[in-house]
Amino acid sequence: MPWRVITYRLPPEPSRHRVAVWRELRRLGAVPLQHGTWAVPEGEPFDAGFTHVAGAIEAAGGRPVVLAVAEQETSAAQLEELFTAQRQAEWGEFLADCGKYETELAGEAATGKLTPAELDEEEQSLDRLRRWYRTIKARDLRKAADREIGTRYR
Repeated sequence: MPWRVITYRLPPEPSRHRVAVWRELRRLGAVPLQHGTWAVPEGEPFDAGFTHVAGAIEAAGGRPVVLAVAEQETSAAQLEELFTAQRQAEWGEFLADCGKYETELAGEAATGKLTPAELDEEEQSLDRLRRWYRTIKARDLRKAADREIGTRYR
């Protein structure tokens, strides 16, 4: 899998630009390599988000430097390992939240606290879990080990 590495420097103030770029890279599923340096696989669903990040860096007064990492290079294999480990961590966090959701729902059902307002709240929590599942699934190119466990929460 070919990779792109983006490195950038932004002005220290206002800090909201650094935070916005950081959040966008995290949302994209990029792998942090060090401060201001991230790796992103090439191809969909990453291309549009990557272009958006580079534009946000430029708009904030920074200058992104983008490097290509060929598939044959050792670095590509290392990046793929980091990327897969990050996806597995996301799946683990997702499954832990699903477990909390199920425990809370079972506890409320057992105590008879499932009022219409409570059911609305639980439905919102379920919708959030479904959105999160779709987000992780879309960027899990290598089908991290815990992915199949999460299919019951679609």
